Amino acid sequence: MTQKTTNIIYWTGTILTALWFGASGLFELTGNPVVWDITVKLGYPAHFIYLLGVFKLSGVAVLLIPNKLLRLKEWVFAGVFFDITFAFFSKIAILGFAATIDAIVAFAMVTTTYLMFRKLYPNLQKAA
Repeated sequence: MTQKTTNIIYWTGTILTALWFGASGLFELTGNPVVWDITVKLGYPAHFIYLLGVFKLSGVAVLLIPNKLLRLKEWVFAGVFFDITFAFFSKIAILGFAATIDAIVAFAMVTTTYLMFRKLYPNLQKAA
C-alpha cells in the first residue's frame, strides 16, 4: 500500500469518525430525544450523557488537527474504542443483537482508521 493510499484511507476514516462521533456528541449535549431515550434505557444517568458529549466533541477536534497532538490522538482513539465497546455490550445486554449493528460498523471503521494512523506515524511508540 502506498503512502498516498494510506493517507487517503486515514483521512476518510478520520472524517467519517468525526462526523459520527461529532453528531453523537452534539446530540448528547442538545438532549436529542432519540439519543437520550436509548442511552437512558441502557441505564446511564444524565450527567454521564453530557460528559460523553463533551469528550466526544473534544476528541473530534483533536482528530481533525493534521500532524499535531499525535499522542493525544492515541488517547482519543482509545476513548472511542471504549465508547464503542461499552455501547456494544450495553446494547446487547438490554436491547439485543440487532441494536449493536452501529457499534460493529463503528468498530470496523475506527479500527481501520487507527491502523492507518499507526502506518503514517510508525515512530510514535519509539518517541515515548
